[in-house]
Amino acid sequence: MSTGIEGSALALVRKLEESPEAIVAFSRDYPAGYLIARHQHDRAQLIHASSGIMRVDTPNGIWVVPPMRAIWVPPQVPHEIRANSAVKMRTLFLRPDARSGLPAECCVIEVTSLLRELILRMVALAEAEPRVAPSVHLTELILSEIREIGTLPLHIPMPADTRVRRICQAILQDPSDCRTSAEWGETVGASSRTLERLFHKETGITFGSWRRQARLLAAMTQLAAGRPVANVAGDLGYDSPSAFTAMFKRVLGHPPSQFCPSLTQRELPTGR
Repeated sequence: MSTGIEGSALALVRKLEESPEAIVAFSRDYPAGYLIARHQHDRAQLIHASSGIMRVDTPNGIWVVPPMRAIWVPPQVPHEIRANSAVKMRTLFLRPDARSGLPAECCVIEVTSLLRELILRMVALAEAEPRVAPSVHLTELILSEIREIGTLPLHIPMPADTRVRRICQAILQDPSDCRTSAEWGETVGASSRTLERLFHKETGITFGSWRRQARLLAAMTQLAAGRPVANVAGDLGYDSPSAFTAMFKRVLGHPPSQFCPSLTQRELPTGR
């Protein structure tokens, strides 16, 4: 697995962050399995993949970013990025004072058709020779879109308690594990009632909801890799593809067959 941000890219990001412009764009393509080691920025970051799927880990949780979504990372939040497939990463860095009302916490947002075109336009301007500064109107439109778009449930909160975290890490390794909280309690030395209480206290959701989220994010990774829905449902411990499809659609509003229809989407000219 490749790791880190190559020196030239890191130098470019630092230079971009020093720009007086409210929003600056950065783009890189990464192969499947690439890991950008833990780091943080002085600016807020909107991380989007125009194709491919990424996993973003922060101290408080794990986020999955498919092509039609983006993760918002506030300034000074440590995070690492994993390319679960070949990824075309298109990122915006936003000055903290660019606009009030922007998210204060990490979250996944929907990338509307308009926002996607705006992101790609910013990248095209940044890569033009000579570089073209974005207009005030373009900047304002992007800020307005980000502020108005709702967040999505593509987050797995990670607990601090060692017993609960041990269970969570095991489920992330094997999302098909169907052990009950009582069975897990025998493994980690706690009663079912204690574990349920700790899960809610540490993550804000129940044990069952947490496992469902873990399975959902694992499913998106497999679907993005082209695995059939029936195979994904079986791998994740569902009794039938229909049960898996019902869960997926209930949470995300789309059936899994339509969630990642293609990992290759149109890119705007970049001026190269």
